[in-house]
Amino acid sequence: MNPFKPTAGKMPPILIGRESVIRDFEEALNNGAGAPGRLMLISGQRGFGKTVMLTELGRIAKKHDWAVVSDTASDGLCERLVAALSSGGPRFGGATLNPSVGVGGMVSASLGSISISPNSTALTLREAIEAKLKRMPDGKGVLFTIDEAQAASEEDLVAVATAIQHVLRDEDMRDVPDARKHGVAFVFAALPSMIDEVLNNKVLTFLRRSQQRMLAEVPLADVRAAYVDVVRESGKHISQEDALAAARAAAGYPYMVQLVGYYMWQSAERRGSSLIERSDVERGADDAVLAFGEAVCAPIMDGLTPAQREFVKAVAADSPDPAAVADIARRCNRSSSWVSKYRASLIKEHVVEAAGKGYVRLSTPHMADYLRGSSW
Repeated sequence: MNPFKPTAGKMPPILIGRESVIRDFEEALNNGAGAPGRLMLISGQRGFGKTVMLTELGRIAKKHDWAVVSDTASDGLCERLVAALSSGGPRFGGATLNPSVGVGGMVSASLGSISISPNSTALTLREAIEAKLKRMPDGKGVLFTIDEAQAASEEDLVAVATAIQHVLRDEDMRDVPDARKHGVAFVFAALPSMIDEVLNNKVLTFLRRSQQRMLAEVPLADVRAAYVDVVRESGKHISQEDALAAARAAAGYPYMVQLVGYYMWQSAERRGSSLIERSDVERGADDAVLAFGEAVCAPIMDGLTPAQREFVKAVAADSPDPAAVADIARRCNRSSSWVSKYRASLIKEHVVEAAGKGYVRLSTPHMADYLRGSSW
């Protein structure tokens, strides 16, 4: 079976470059209430493995006998969290719950139905969390993992913050040893743009106090070593030189690491060979670029305004070299102030990055290749 898993959110056989995040979280579970890793904000570009990290942290929590509630932020987030926490049909703060199943470890966010008054959302969530904690063994707790947190409404985030603060305070006041107190952990995953919004929002102080972990590119040497080890464990072989070529094609981008690995392994498998050769790497890299474009580059472009897309295409004209700001203005037939405005907005979104005074380049690998072959 192919050991590489490029499907979004699917647990890969390697979590290279992410060991410190995993270690901090597991230590936080062991160190008890107040440990920084129990409130974490994971950020990174699309394809950097945020969803995979949430899945892995949920697995670790379950290993420690914690309950895990997972959701993807959208309208009605708090209502779904309350429904997932409920194991029956009680009323919390005026909310009527009709869940189809209770929480028994990892749960789906599509449980039952609920209606909560906006004025009582925080109280309802607080009561639901405390009711769940009362059913947990001493020293255990509930982990909430929230994906795509940048899509959550401010009202939901404020309700979550308020509920967490009250639950933690109530738990601290329990007259029992710390080792017997229940715990609550929240891990949010979001695009980098949320960081600035959080830092500038005085209401969301609890997120500003979170442990913030930015997922970055994986070092080339680590990717090469991972390719060699994973391929060997799957029953095939790849040389150090070819593994390095594959790592260079992946460009440190976690999703590309999985794509290149998947397609080069498939190429060798179709030949009936246990050896992944350079031709397999090259064929795999070509297939990976196409898949990466549709899975990562297309959503990035789709989320931009027409003016931002115009700017990105002007930058792509010089890729892989950086583009001069003056050339971007000329290609777009725009003023320097227009260029400055959209340069700043795209840097904030991590779509482009500064490349020296007066220059920018695309942040996402293979974006230029995708744009040259697309209709954008």
